[in-house]
Amino acid sequence: MKNSNKIRKIAFAGVIGALYAALTMSLGFISYGPIQFRIAEAMTILPFFFPFSILGLFVGCIIANLMSPYPLDIVVGPIASLIAGVCTIQISKLGRDKVWVKVWGCFPPVIVNAVLIGAMIAFYMVGFSDLRVFLTAMVVSGLQVGFGQLVILYAIGLPVMIYLPKSNVYGRLSEYVG
Repeated sequence: MKNSNKIRKIAFAGVIGALYAALTMSLGFISYGPIQFRIAEAMTILPFFFPFSILGLFVGCIIANLMSPYPLDIVVGPIASLIAGVCTIQISKLGRDKVWVKVWGCFPPVIVNAVLIGAMIAFYMVGFSDLRVFLTAMVVSGLQVGFGQLVILYAIGLPVMIYLPKSNVYGRLSEYVG
């Protein structure tokens, strides 16, 4: 019984990874670049309810970022997903049924991606030769990435966080993956 539960969690994470990659790549025109609106990032709320989904998001991000115009994104993006996912899991421990906790649960992907992806894009834009120029580019890129994340997480992710536990799908998933 215990092994089947592990297999179900791995399968669930695999589906999450495949969905993340497919959504990101199929909507590539808005998923990559300094200003991006990755619809798949709404899925970064899943570790709030299903901590093991963090693995699927990590792998899905690696696969999706194979199409990124920034080669370092294959490493930086998944690391950002892991860090944000761990933070989201920690926030969920404050109470999964409280709306204010859900509001905060959407925040880690916004901040982590703004900083890490913003820095990566700044590196590709201006390099590290002049620290002032790099930091300025990092702030601008970080604000652009953070804005895209903010829109996706709070326009799509938060409503899903609020309504998911009330749905039959959540009940079935919770039973399935235990």
